[in-house]
Amino acid sequence: MGRSAKTITKNQNVLEPILKAISTRKLRQLTAADVRQALATMAAGYSSAAVTMGHLALKRAIRRAEANDLVGRNVAALVDTPKGQQGRPSKSLTLEQAVAVITAAKTLPVIELRPGLKDVRRPAELMYAYIVLSLLVGVRTEEARALRWDHVNLNGDLHADPPLPPHVALWRSVRERGETKTKRSRRTLGLPQLAAEALSALRDSQARERTLAGQRWQDTGLVFTTHHGAALDAGNVRKMFKRVCHAAGTGDSWTPRELRTSFVSLMSHRGVSIEEVAHLVGHASTRTTEVVYRWELRPVITTGAEIMDDLFGQW
Repeated sequence: MGRSAKTITKNQNVLEPILKAISTRKLRQLTAADVRQALATMAAGYSSAAVTMGHLALKRAIRRAEANDLVGRNVAALVDTPKGQQGRPSKSLTLEQAVAVITAAKTLPVIELRPGLKDVRRPAELMYAYIVLSLLVGVRTEEARALRWDHVNLNGDLHADPPLPPHVALWRSVRERGETKTKRSRRTLGLPQLAAEALSALRDSQARERTLAGQRWQDTGLVFTTHHGAALDAGNVRKMFKRVCHAAGTGDSWTPRELRTSFVSLMSHRGVSIEEVAHLVGHASTRTTEVVYRWELRPVITTGAEIMDDLFGQW
């Protein structure tokens, strides 16, 4: 109830191999041993993340049956989740690769939104701004695609007390009802100068597109749109990003979400504490940051040592 179509499809996909293994058993006859065997079978060919999601989906389904007195107990809750295969590890761009990707995005003249159809009114500003915002601010792809211009302040207020820098309010996502992933995900972040300039150029570019589109323009108020003002979908973004990465010479195996991973990596390598990194990326706790981005986090935080060396280095 209340779940998005995307979430329902995802649950159906991870439940499919489990249900296939236990399909000969009636729900009332299902045992913990049946579930354990089904999960073990799934673990032989799926990632640990998929096995975990499948197990959770099964527990929720049986819990609903239990609440309606269709079964006496939730046998799926009695079983531990086995480890599956190693999934595709996330990657992080090095500083040199990040610069190459930004440069390629800025100089790429035409973006193809659909195979064989070049949108000559879509200049490089679109993907350049998207990449810069994701990489330099650490926004989620779902937050970027839902970002509205009324949540972007490119001027700030230097006369305020304290001074208010250019900033972006990440209060929405493309999730059901526009909600962010967690309450902690709602955050307002300052914009680096490069990001503010990229968004300003995109705003001007979009204004020209609006004029060219005329009555065909869809006034969604979104920052990142097609040439008619409609929202970009994930497929649009992946296609454009792969093209940029190919032009940058980094290969086309990268995904847009790894811009955020790269943000965490670059912050950590500059000595930023895990608490501050978690705050910047909108994680509910530092544990989430450690578990999801453990390979990108600097193993030794050197900020304290560096500061003390500056203070007492001459003694």
